[in-house]
Amino acid sequence: MLKEVLVVEGKMDTVAIRKALEADTIETGGFTLAPYTLRQIEAAYKKRGIIILTDPDGAGERIRRFLTQRFPDAGQAFIPKCDATANDDVGVEQARPQAILAALSKVRHQEYRPRQEFTHMDLFRYGLTGSERASARRDALGAELGVGYGNAKRFLERLNHYGVTREEFLAAIKKLGE
Repeated sequence: MLKEVLVVEGKMDTVAIRKALEADTIETGGFTLAPYTLRQIEAAYKKRGIIILTDPDGAGERIRRFLTQRFPDAGQAFIPKCDATANDDVGVEQARPQAILAALSKVRHQEYRPRQEFTHMDLFRYGLTGSERASARRDALGAELGVGYGNAKRFLERLNHYGVTREEFLAAIKKLGE
C-alpha cells in the first residue's frame, strides 16, 4: 500500500492505478474541483501526503499547476505521453501498469528555494531548444528524469524546481545518445 494518496482526474484513472498497485486515490473530476474534493485533498495532504498524477495533456497540466500552488509539498509523478496514449486518447487511464509504476518510482518534489543549476544555454547546448528535434528530446529527457514534458520555459523551470542535479541531467543526456 502506497503511503501517499494519489490525486488523479477521474474514475478510470483509479481503475488503471489499481491494476498497477494498491493505493488510495482522490479524483478531481476535471478542473472544476468541488469544495468537498479540495477538502479531501487537503486532509490527505496534511495526514499522509499526496502525489499528483494527472494526464499528460493541457488540462492535466492546468490541474497540476493549480494543485501545486495550493499544495506545494505534493509529490509530482509524470507518465510520458507516449506511455499514456491508446485508442487515440491520452490519459492515466490509458497507461499500462508498468508505466504507472515507473512514474511513481521517479516522484519529484518542488524545492522551496529553486536552484539555478540550469539555464536556457544548457537547453540549447544539448538540443532541447532551437532545433527540429528539441520537442522530442525534451519529451524523452523528461521521461528519463521524471519531470514530465513541457515547452522549453516550463522544462527549464522543472529542472531547477525539482532538484535535478547536473550529474543526473548529463547521465540522462548520455542515455539519449548525445
